[in-house]
Amino acid sequence: MDNKNRPIGFFDSGVGGLSVLREALKVMPNEDYIYFGDSKNAPYGMKSAKEVRDLTFKAVEFLLNKGVKGIAIACNTATSAAVAELRTVYPDLPLVGIEPALKPAVELNNEGDILIMATAMTLKEEKFKRLMERYKERASIIPVPCPGLVEFIEEGKFQGEEIEDYLLNKINTYKKGKIAAIVLGCTHYPFIKKTLVKIVGEDVDIIDGGLGTAKELKRRLNEKGLLKNSNNSGSIEIVNSSNKKEIIDLSYSLLLD
Repeated sequence: MDNKNRPIGFFDSGVGGLSVLREALKVMPNEDYIYFGDSKNAPYGMKSAKEVRDLTFKAVEFLLNKGVKGIAIACNTATSAAVAELRTVYPDLPLVGIEPALKPAVELNNEGDILIMATAMTLKEEKFKRLMERYKERASIIPVPCPGLVEFIEEGKFQGEEIEDYLLNKINTYKKGKIAAIVLGCTHYPFIKKTLVKIVGEDVDIIDGGLGTAKELKRRLNEKGLLKNSNNSGSIEIVNSSNKKEIIDLSYSLLLD
């Protein structure tokens, strides 16, 4: 098979990375994709860095065995724990990770605090600390750990009283004054964006890194001459470690939402 016609691999701890794949479908609609979600071992945010690193390497090996030409680690926690080492082990592989989209939030220059919603592990990793250090002089930045939120989303709970109460309590805990913006630092979180808007209002900017990651992946594939020469729509294969039909069905429905 021509390398250009090989699929692109996406990986996440569960269904969250589908929010990034949705953006990739906009910028590379003619490509074929294989998405691997590790819902069996989710959430990653409560695991040790070594556990996440090992699970991420295992997922990358799975995708490489499926013949992918490039990989998006569409999980903030996995990116923090493994991407630097993956780039050393696979130096010729077009590989992108994702990090909280703090830069565009800071560049809005809105008055108030920037809240970064993320898993506990993402927030405690050195990669995130360096990101905070880069912008600490330019904005008031408040990390907001969100234990339990990934589990809601893995169960397909995006709306309703239970998740509204969770988000209301979370925002009220960290809201000291005016909110300048909210950064969704986990790829699961864009799926609850509509509910979050109900809590904070439509005037608050809510930002995630999905589109930027998709564009960076396209750029890296193009550098290697690996973009597909076709105007036809590509295909999507979804694999999930849980082997549960309801997770696979939820995954496809999230892409169509």
